[in-house]
Amino acid sequence: MSIGWKLHGGTLGPNDIVAPDERLSWGKTVGLGAQHVVAMFGATFVFPLLMGLNAQLAIMMSGIATICFLLIVKGKVPSYLGSSASFVGAVAAVRAQGGDSSTVTGAILVSGVVLALVGISIHFLGSGIIHKVLPPVVTGAVVMLIGFNLATVVANVYWPQDQWVALLVMVFAIACAVGLRGFFGRISIFLALIFGTALSWVFDRVFGMISSFNPGTGKITDHFRVNWDGVTSAPWIGFPPHTSMIGGKEIVGWHTPTLSMAAILLVLPAVIALIAENTGHVKAVAEMTGADLDGVMGKAIAADGFGTILASAVGGSPTTTYAENIGVMAATRVYSTAAYYVAALVAILVGLSPKFGAVVAATPGGVLGGITVILYGMIGLLGAKIWKENDVDFANPINLVPVAAGIVIGIGNTSLVFSKTFSLSGYRLRHHRGHRGLSHGPSAGAPAHEGQRRRCDPGGRRQGHAEGRARRPLAGVSWLF
Repeated sequence: MSIGWKLHGGTLGPNDIVAPDERLSWGKTVGLGAQHVVAMFGATFVFPLLMGLNAQLAIMMSGIATICFLLIVKGKVPSYLGSSASFVGAVAAVRAQGGDSSTVTGAILVSGVVLALVGISIHFLGSGIIHKVLPPVVTGAVVMLIGFNLATVVANVYWPQDQWVALLVMVFAIACAVGLRGFFGRISIFLALIFGTALSWVFDRVFGMISSFNPGTGKITDHFRVNWDGVTSAPWIGFPPHTSMIGGKEIVGWHTPTLSMAAILLVLPAVIALIAENTGHVKAVAEMTGADLDGVMGKAIAADGFGTILASAVGGSPTTTYAENIGVMAATRVYSTAAYYVAALVAILVGLSPKFGAVVAATPGGVLGGITVILYGMIGLLGAKIWKENDVDFANPINLVPVAAGIVIGIGNTSLVFSKTFSLSGYRLRHHRGHRGLSHGPSAGAPAHEGQRRRCDPGGRRQGHAEGRARRPLAGVSWLF
């Protein structure tokens, strides 16, 4: 049974573990569930924010997706499905080329279908097929490029909005991650968000307004760093709003996806990163619990795909199993899926509060600048982690030479042009399709409104120089791979 637990009796000793099919008293289980909520909370609402999606909806759908995941794997893989970082770069590219939220979630939905089909195939063919089709040397490169290609987004979009707040938030997050031990060290990004918002409020009181790009108006204005007008007017209870256009600006909420082949081709390579991520997380859980989970590997990947389909079908963000929650299990040695059901229910309740969504939307740009420096770098270094954990031998030219060339082509501004209407850039298959084609307009690698931000360049730099640096292809899997 996927629901139903045995009560773990007796006093819990320092070396005792609570198995996935066991639970502690409901009071302690609720406390552990709350801990899982805090662990996933920061990233689960930050990544939708970076993708221009509704964070309130993302939180709610993450809870629903988690319950579905646990039911599909029959409680054998305790995991929480939060918002995935692997799609941030590709979504930024779609947005920069004129794609709206419906186009974004349509491409994500197709990626979820592909991931689910891959999981089903792995279930029937065996988990060994993963390393044969996608060896660690390739998956590591994919993940690395997904992260490092977002460096210009930080430099050209978020950081210039309030460079000093961004710098202090970055330093604070690093100090928390390095200096704090245990659970609080694991939620350093979340703590940095709180610190940055409080610091921005203090700067407003001390230094007054700042002149920079204002996402609310789409242009440079004199404005306070923290604006809670939307928070005070938002109701406490209610469903996320429907996506609407107000004053020519998209106010994102729930919506139905729109399929665009160009956007789908842009987003699909992120599936490779999700396969690698889910595989690693299942193996980590197997190592901690001492259970052989190879037989459920395919189900776990398919369940993540189903969660992404479910979330994106209503306009939510893509999902993935979270390392943060695996870290909580490692620290507590409590692997009970009951705690994850509690966490999922809490997330659903939080997602039913428009007040929460308004708080998230009010996050100052400088705060995002500080945390994205770390988050995007961490995504890139996860690729190196995959290489290290799988003992990839770079003394072997078969591994070294193609990866070396592919990474430079992927990160650099390199294109293979076949004609005026067809070219390959990084993993991006660019295909001009009239004014809606995803190779027109501002460069890939930029989130929503970056085109406006560069034209208004809040950093005061020359517009041509900023655009010259930013006009580069988004890369994940290079076409050399």
